[in-house]
Amino acid sequence: MATATDQVVGFGLVAFSLVLFVYYTLWIIVLPFIDSDHGIHRYFLPREYAVIIPVVAGLLLLLFIGIFVMVVMWKSRKPAKKSD
Repeated sequence: MATATDQVVGFGLVAFSLVLFVYYTLWIIVLPFIDSDHGIHRYFLPREYAVIIPVVAGLLLLLFIGIFVMVVMWKSRKPAKKSD
């Protein structure tokens, strides 16, 4: 059973992901159909960031996965046997 702290952290991560998903969906799918002089455009970044931010986040994710795999492989490496 998860502790109360684990449940709060899990709920926070799910809530953050939901807010991020709704924001990005509105930004990419709904905003192009709203007039550009409407006030809601103040709350969103320019459209080119809709591509730049996920690409950078994906590259950082791949970098961290690669570093993690490298560290795990390095730590599990067995020393070479010395032959006399």
